[in-house]
Amino acid sequence: MKRFNTTGKCIASQHYMVRIDRQVDAAARLVEEGMYFCINRGRQYGKTTTLAFLKQHLEAKGYAVLSISFEGLPDSAFESLESLLHASVERMAFPLKWKGIKNLSEPSARLLREAQPVEVIDYKLLFASMCANDRIALFIDEVDQAGNYPQFVKFLGLLREMYLTRDEIPSFQSVVLAGVYDVKNLKLKMRPEEQHQYNSPWNIAAPFDAEMSLQTDGIAEMLAEYKADHSMQFDEQAVAQLIFDYTSGYPFLVSRLCQIIDESQLTWDKGGVLKAVNNLLKERNTLFDDIDKKLNQFPNLAQTLQAILYGGQRIAFNYYDQDVNLASMFNIIVEDKGAIAIKCRIFETWLYNYFTASEKASPIYANGENDKNRFVHEGYLDMRHLIERFAIHFNEIYRPEKDERFVEEQGRKIFLTYLRPIINGVGNYYCEARTRDLTRTDVIVDYLGRQYIIELKIWRGERYNGQGKQQLADYLELYHQNEGYLVSFCFNKGKQTGVREVSVGDKKIYEAII
Repeated sequence: MKRFNTTGKCIASQHYMVRIDRQVDAAARLVEEGMYFCINRGRQYGKTTTLAFLKQHLEAKGYAVLSISFEGLPDSAFESLESLLHASVERMAFPLKWKGIKNLSEPSARLLREAQPVEVIDYKLLFASMCANDRIALFIDEVDQAGNYPQFVKFLGLLREMYLTRDEIPSFQSVVLAGVYDVKNLKLKMRPEEQHQYNSPWNIAAPFDAEMSLQTDGIAEMLAEYKADHSMQFDEQAVAQLIFDYTSGYPFLVSRLCQIIDESQLTWDKGGVLKAVNNLLKERNTLFDDIDKKLNQFPNLAQTLQAILYGGQRIAFNYYDQDVNLASMFNIIVEDKGAIAIKCRIFETWLYNYFTASEKASPIYANGENDKNRFVHEGYLDMRHLIERFAIHFNEIYRPEKDERFVEEQGRKIFLTYLRPIINGVGNYYCEARTRDLTRTDVIVDYLGRQYIIELKIWRGERYNGQGKQQLADYLELYHQNEGYLVSFCFNKGKQTGVREVSVGDKKIYEAII
């Protein structure tokens, strides 16, 4: 019986997986055109699996594929260009010891076998001689492992030289590098004083822009196979859409949610998916650990993400901004109409939890912790009471009329800090990117299978406030909800605080004035 896999490459005969024909076909076209290129995506984004399927695809067309990985190579392999080349050739030749290499002729196989470390080897001649016999594609996985070694630059330089002279000397049909970092942007230690510079020995690389995110139809097809194998009944299209809504097709997150539902015997419906999301957000895994590492390594990136999440700022997506470039390579962010956007809801909620963790000592977090048992009645969350209590605590602690700028910058963060201990462990939340700006944010809370829509808004007068209620009513219609909640941060000295109920058409809105 197949299973869902979140470690290592996926094997079609063993694992449930979404078909990846799109990116394999795109990569195969580049190989057939003789291009050298990089497959760089975030952690656990299906790079190694793509290489494995690309290898099968090319072998079926008569190519010989030599595959190596820099993962696990000892430091000694990087002492010199010769030691790195020898270690690479050893890994290229390894399959010859037990199963052979498809489409590799005996003369080429003999050249690989006879390459010994005690001999002085002209590796460029070795590769040229092999390529004169066969159409060979070279795959190099986990290139990030070599990022701090100057000898890696020389290795790339040798491959680049072969590419540039291939009209005169036989060369690889294609060289495909795979890793998180775009090789053109690897920071390398090039000098004894540990100065860093960008390396550009790979400016020959063709762009590989194929979409590697998993799409709803592909997820549904995978779930249909699972459903048939387990003789189950559920709406795979609806479940696939919900999984995509939370993951934006990030391969690891898609597989992990399915794995949690399967192994925890949750239901394949909205309730089961939301429980799986909640379980995923509470666990430690290599993907979240890697994001944590990046946020600590690049503090400016952390500040930028907080400005987007809490401040509603629209920050232009600038590829030449180092932090933006790196976050894009890590697939934490994406470009959305020229601006930075968080990749997916799960990342967004994880980031909210990550940033609010530093607020656990704040009085508003303590108030949320103390109040959390007040709001759950017969399996539903009393959101009206929740925003009412939040308004009371906020006015006691922060005095918004005395510091308007503080409230504009921090109001959203303070509300989410109060909310987190109340729903922690049971529900989750995210902010709707389509409505997030400097004056307005819609928070979507998923709790015990029900959704709650809360709009956070800066008061800009009665007319503007009335427009806001209509916007919220329209948004409730989109989400098929009849009740919504509005938290208005008001700076008028004569304001009347508290919660009031208003109707907009057939929608009921509870508004807390702060």
